[in-house]
Amino acid sequence: MKIVAPAGNKERFFAAIKATADEIYLGLKGFGARRNAENFTLDEIKEALDYAHLRGSRIFLTLNTIMTNREIEMLYPTLKELYNYGLDAIIVQDLGYAKYLHENFPEIEIHGSTQLTVANHYEINYLKTLGFKRVVLPRELSFEEIKSIRENTDMELEVFVSGSLCVSFSGNCYLSSFIGGRSGNRGMCAQPCRKEYKDSCGNSSYFLSPKDQLLGFEEIQKLKNIGIESIKIEGRMKDVNYVYETVSYYRNLIDGLNIKSNTSKLFNRGYSKGYFYSNKEIINSDYSYNMGEKIGEVTGKYIKLSQDLICGDGITFLSANYKNLGGEFINKLDIVSIQDERKIAYTGEKISLNFPVGTKYIFRNYNKKINDEVAKEIKNNNKKLKIKAEFEAKIGMISKLSLYVEKDNFKIVEVEVFSEVKTQKALKKQLEIEEIKDKLSEIGESEFVLTDIDVNIENGIFIPLSEIKSLKRNAVEKLQEKILNFYRRDLDKELKEKGKTYYKLAIEKDDEKSMSYIAIVSNDEQYETVNSLKNEYGIEEIYHRTYDVAKQSSLGKHDLSNSLASNLYELLENKNSKVLLNWNMNITNSYTLKVLENIKNLDTVIISPELNFAKIRFLGKTQLKKAILIYSKLKGMTIDIELTEDKKFLTNVEGDKYLVSKNKFGTEIFIEKPLNIINIIEKLKMYCVDKLVLEFTNETKEEVEKVLKQLKTRKGEYREYNYKRGVY
Repeated sequence: MKIVAPAGNKERFFAAIKATADEIYLGLKGFGARRNAENFTLDEIKEALDYAHLRGSRIFLTLNTIMTNREIEMLYPTLKELYNYGLDAIIVQDLGYAKYLHENFPEIEIHGSTQLTVANHYEINYLKTLGFKRVVLPRELSFEEIKSIRENTDMELEVFVSGSLCVSFSGNCYLSSFIGGRSGNRGMCAQPCRKEYKDSCGNSSYFLSPKDQLLGFEEIQKLKNIGIESIKIEGRMKDVNYVYETVSYYRNLIDGLNIKSNTSKLFNRGYSKGYFYSNKEIINSDYSYNMGEKIGEVTGKYIKLSQDLICGDGITFLSANYKNLGGEFINKLDIVSIQDERKIAYTGEKISLNFPVGTKYIFRNYNKKINDEVAKEIKNNNKKLKIKAEFEAKIGMISKLSLYVEKDNFKIVEVEVFSEVKTQKALKKQLEIEEIKDKLSEIGESEFVLTDIDVNIENGIFIPLSEIKSLKRNAVEKLQEKILNFYRRDLDKELKEKGKTYYKLAIEKDDEKSMSYIAIVSNDEQYETVNSLKNEYGIEEIYHRTYDVAKQSSLGKHDLSNSLASNLYELLENKNSKVLLNWNMNITNSYTLKVLENIKNLDTVIISPELNFAKIRFLGKTQLKKAILIYSKLKGMTIDIELTEDKKFLTNVEGDKYLVSKNKFGTEIFIEKPLNIINIIEKLKMYCVDKLVLEFTNETKEEVEKVLKQLKTRKGEYREYNYKRGVY
């Protein structure tokens, strides 16, 4: 089982390697689902590739966002350079981009991001037909669901085991996008889930803010035993010490050592097992940011410690309802009833601090002891690539040293060096095998560690130890060079040998269409209302809403006779000859439309409302019919936990109200103020769409009728959301 570690910048990258991470995921500046991280320039990625490859690690580039046609094509020169240099894999969300990469860079691995929200083996096996090598499973899957998927696919599976959780399914969260234009699908999420909300009863809390995930020894052994290929650590925005400590922790667990984690002492807003078990107790409603660990409470004039406190620790003062009242670094300890000056106060002791009025708790948000220990380990430790050696020497012949890297008992990289002079017969003391092994083992500051040395020498020989040392030095230098060359590619040569040329779609300008209306309803009353008025208002088709995500354990709940599909499972297994694909599938470019054209029963695609009108217009011609929303209380989140009954709606501090809806699958949150562009229907022809969609969620019969009337009056409360501004 491999560890996939985060690297938001060079320092975190080096920390992850030093902690023995097998694979590192990092971003290119301006792209990926963590665009706010520092990320890497082209030259920095090249440097990282060489550093990692010489130590037996691999590098994955995150391009896991929805893409436009222009973005897909503009990255080609950069990716070609990285491909030739030895980039190991690319993590993607967009199906069209995956196709583009697979065609243009045939030898690179394509990994499906958790942003794809593929939550069952049907979808995963479909991705395999598109050229995917690995998929990162949604965090919302339980162990039993992961196990069931493992039993039904041979695709490589990657599972998140620690770090931040999203309260919404990744790839299906739009709150930040529709409210502020900062899309999680574009790597720019403003994290509205971390804000305080009021519920229907007026209670204020962090209802949508999850604790972080931290799986332990038992969970890792379970994943290891069922054959999960890799475990993933979230944290490209976390600091260096966090990355190192967390990778080291999971290395120990994989190696069978049941040790205690110090991760929570470096970053802490509460921890849980996430969705691994059925209890799903993931929300920390008290606070939403890195508060640290509770170490004491106010008792009268003093603070009674529940953990040791030392000089250099950073603390935060909190009220009884966890409001931050300030903080400080401890530079002196005033311990009650202790006359001697100490730099440590122990659990159970009371200390005197000048804490703010209203303080109830103190939390430690900087643990000096742990940070010092981790910093020391980072300085002193490094990952080494395991290599093997063979040495041969016979009297009267030149000696030979070979160094090689082995994988699955096969030599994948090998170098040989030979002595300049022939081996002599010993006049006095002959050279012993152990002397040769000792000298060869002294590799020093190189990236390698010798794990096995096979010495085959004739009795009674003599070789100067300086000669063996010279052979070793030359072999190490050649091995370094050969390893780096092992990863290099020549794309032009590869494509020529395969008879391939550069894959780029010729986008043909589309024509204006005779547009028709279709409606999506959420309940029987809405269906009856629309159905009774469809002829009056020209509604040609009516569909019943489905759920965004098809989890492995919930496949039986999905109605495959419904001709609206909101996930790949409902699309691929649909029993209808003509299927409408919902907008949450995040279709934003012509390349994805081209991929979907090959699904035989797909007829119409609702283009993502995260695209602005200009980009919709330039999607070009396709065999599929294109549709856009003209009315919808837009879905903001798809959640796999239940919110209590008093949360029929949530309101943020800015006054935006969100509707909370529950169904047999889970919870959905909708924006109260609907998207409505009915007033400009005549202008929509210029965007070359075939169908206009009215999507109803919680509207009453009267509200549905009111919206339908607008199709004639063209007088509604106009609200276009991202259709005008798009997303960053």
